[in-house]
Amino acid sequence: MKNMFRIAMLALVLVVVALVSAVTAMRFAIHGQEVEVPAIVGLTPSEATRSVAALGLQIEVERQFYSPKIPEGRIMSQLPLPGAKVRRGWQVRVAQSLGPQRVAIPDVTRQSERAAEWNIRRRGLDLASTAEIQLPGAPLDQVLAQSPPANANQVAAPKTSLLLSIPPDPVAYVMPSFLGQPLGSASRTLEDAGFKLGNVSMAPSPAAADAPTAATTAPASPPQASPASIIVMQAPTAGQKVLAGAVVTFEVR
Repeated sequence: MKNMFRIAMLALVLVVVALVSAVTAMRFAIHGQEVEVPAIVGLTPSEATRSVAALGLQIEVERQFYSPKIPEGRIMSQLPLPGAKVRRGWQVRVAQSLGPQRVAIPDVTRQSERAAEWNIRRRGLDLASTAEIQLPGAPLDQVLAQSPPANANQVAAPKTSLLLSIPPDPVAYVMPSFLGQPLGSASRTLEDAGFKLGNVSMAPSPAAADAPTAATTAPASPPQASPASIIVMQAPTAGQKVLAGAVVTFEVR
């Protein structure tokens, strides 16, 4: 009995030792791959690349900014910050200095989007973003505002954002029913509401369709629509959503 107890205790001790060894080995494997991010602000991209490559890290230049303090071409900020612990293969994101601002911000307000973009890019600037607004009375496809404004100083980034005017959405209506109304009054209602009267055709008469046709009977001239004709079919149909200026066609009798 004592021997069995000793064997069980020995097995338990061996399991505990194995678990501790596994945890220790795992922590060593994880933390053994960690390195400390060096300080690379003020270095050129090539110098920074060599500095981090020795630690198994990589460099990515994400953005460029004007800076009166950091010389042109050198790194002005970094993430992660110096001293941070990261794993090998990590990417250090940096911003590069363009030096002091030497480009005048052009005034592109009241220009078309295409002309404004051309004026921005020919000065070595980039178009950051374009926003649109529906403004009653404003000329269409015209720059209403810009950021930064014209001739701005101490600009951070070589990018300009624009605010453009766009046409308002067309007014939508729900098509009413004109069935049973005279063509003349329905036409006037359409014109007053800003719609267009399209094709008006005569609906076939049921009596004429059922009547036998004699071979000797001369064909009668087809009836013509008049303001007194009654509407029996319309397109678009009642209840449909239509835009201002839509064309409406009728079938009358």
